[in-house]
Amino acid sequence: MVDIADLNKRHGIAGKVTFREGAEGFAVMDVSNSHATASIALQGAHLMTWAPRNEQPVIWLSSAAKLATGKSIRGGVPVCWPWFGPHPSEASFPAHGFARTVPWEVAETKALDDDRTLAVLRLIQTPATRAQWQHPCDLECRITVGESLEIDLVTRNTGTAPFTIGAALHTYFAVNDIRHTAIRGLENCAYLDKVDGGKRKQQTGPVTFSGETDRIYLDSAADILIDDPQLKRRIRIAKRGSRSTVVWNPWIEKANKMGDLGENGYLNMVCVETANAADDVVTIKPGAEHHLWTEYSVEALG
Repeated sequence: MVDIADLNKRHGIAGKVTFREGAEGFAVMDVSNSHATASIALQGAHLMTWAPRNEQPVIWLSSAAKLATGKSIRGGVPVCWPWFGPHPSEASFPAHGFARTVPWEVAETKALDDDRTLAVLRLIQTPATRAQWQHPCDLECRITVGESLEIDLVTRNTGTAPFTIGAALHTYFAVNDIRHTAIRGLENCAYLDKVDGGKRKQQTGPVTFSGETDRIYLDSAADILIDDPQLKRRIRIAKRGSRSTVVWNPWIEKANKMGDLGENGYLNMVCVETANAADDVVTIKPGAEHHLWTEYSVEALG
């Protein structure tokens, strides 16, 4: 059990950062500054919400999200690491790795000069995590809450041999209606269509939605734009350390089977994931580190 009083004593910042016990005993960090508000679950270093001041929430959290020890939270920004998708050789290991379902510790909180707020969380390594990932390393998630939101997932190789990781920031973005949403910045990119057996296809024009969508876009490094005409806004996704992008919406049938998306929740979300997926895995040499970095910002859409 996490000591909330101790967390507030060591890492709380008056008027900026507080810790509380959420549902099911989850420890949650709440961040509030002049730019935005956010909440972060310590399990999984899972950013659950972010809303700039005077703006609708940008990060979507399901109304039916379940907070349970060892289970991923539906919505927010799950951290997929150290592999993306199924494990390449161990079918019993969890899809998308274990980082999103294990405890993390708070390494640092800091009020920055421009009134943004930095929170640094570090994965707690245990015999259970080492059984699934035996390479010596450190994993940090650095979250900067401001008018924009920055997330930097840092993997450091502390061992004597190289290793290879896959990863993703599995971000759920809030939209008014997925049927009227368009994603730009992936035009002319090749993608693997997981709904159609992993066939390789080519994107023509913006990405729009009329059914289940699950795609890994390849050689994607440019900014990505989520155009939401009904909310009259555009969400901009900038990134570094990533050449792949995952776009996902489960649509009606799969959403109903999942049970934690809420009633018609699929209409109000889209996942656009900054990733190291498919052939975009990363080999990290001894003593080196890899940054999977992304920044989300909101612009008016005329």
